[in-house]
Amino acid sequence: MSCFFKRVAAWLPLLVVFAAVGPAGAASPERFAEFLRSTQSAKAEFEQKIFDGNKKLVQESRGTFLFQRPGKFRWTYVKPYAQLIVGDGTRVWVFDEDLNQVTVRKLDQALGSTPAALLAGNNEVVKAFKLTDRGVRDGLEWLEAAPRDTESNFDSVRMGFGFSGLEVMELHDNFGQTTVLRFTTFQRNPALDAGSFRFTPPKGADVIGDEKPAAARSDVTRSDAAKGGGAK
Repeated sequence: MSCFFKRVAAWLPLLVVFAAVGPAGAASPERFAEFLRSTQSAKAEFEQKIFDGNKKLVQESRGTFLFQRPGKFRWTYVKPYAQLIVGDGTRVWVFDEDLNQVTVRKLDQALGSTPAALLAGNNEVVKAFKLTDRGVRDGLEWLEAAPRDTESNFDSVRMGFGFSGLEVMELHDNFGQTTVLRFTTFQRNPALDAGSFRFTPPKGADVIGDEKPAAARSDVTRSDAAKGGGAK
């Protein structure tokens, strides 16, 4: 797995938990707690930019994501390259179409120091992260989540909320890089196809890691990765 996808896999659970926090006023820990009680799924399109320590743009991409609690997500990059990350609730599958390579790891291992409680969406998240209201900037209300674990591979994640909900996420990692995600067409609690969170390596793909089958897994082809899967 590339360093880029290691970073993505490490902080995806934060997105799964924080992504659909409600509209205006959501930057408070109280509204986050309300989200935990009321949100089961979401889907959106995103644009992603990665900046180095000198604030120079080093990578730009876009795609779609889906999530369903607990522990399921589908993160699809459609430009500039087709890439796919699927969390099926037990494992995380990363498919690099150009290399025809799949990396699979158990969910807790793939997410590193990010607590599994983030995916479960329970009160353990409050214990694992320090949540701080960061006020208003650029017309958005900001909430910061900083891991209490000193061995974590990121420093903090800041989330900017507007009237419609989450609009921006900023991840500051331990390498001095900043990943900025901007969301559009965000939908909260949509009906999602269960098949979107299942993955079978394409025929002939090089598989690295523990490929023990999960129940009722459906095939995902290269064209699925490019199109973003079967959300309904």
